[in-house]
Amino acid sequence: MHIRPATLADIPSILALERQSATAGHWTEEQYRQAFGQEGGRRRVLLAEDFPPTASAQENRSRADTSISGFLVAQHLAPEWELENIVVAPPARRQGLGKRLLDALLAAARRTNSTTVFLEVRESNAAARSLYEKAGFEQTGRRKSYYTNPPEDAVLYRLFLP
Repeated sequence: MHIRPATLADIPSILALERQSATAGHWTEEQYRQAFGQEGGRRRVLLAEDFPPTASAQENRSRADTSISGFLVAQHLAPEWELENIVVAPPARRQGLGKRLLDALLAAARRTNSTTVFLEVRESNAAARSLYEKAGFEQTGRRKSYYTNPPEDAVLYRLFLP
């Protein structure tokens, strides 16, 4: 497993993975393109990809036989970061991949001397909420009927960085 910055060429794979997750924030292709555009300096898009067991990470950078197991999108709003989207492929869930992606974001936040990371998550997304709480995030509020399809409250979380 390798975590790396995403590129524009990764957008089709990101969209395909996102569509497999009902609880993901569903963005358009254009919204992902904007994440790499002018706002790209403020946004970080990270990918987790699998490599065939016989190949090294270096060999695979030029090979087409890698598959994306997860991704994360966050925006730097100095002195804070907002986690905007995190998705892990169904077969890769409950194996620590979400934690690895989240840890990569928290490391970036610390490198930028940020004070907090915040996010909102569907109330029913127990797995994500557990991940955030184990990472030290604290619930700070709720947005009534924030999500649609289906309608649901958003639970707000914040982590203060040391």
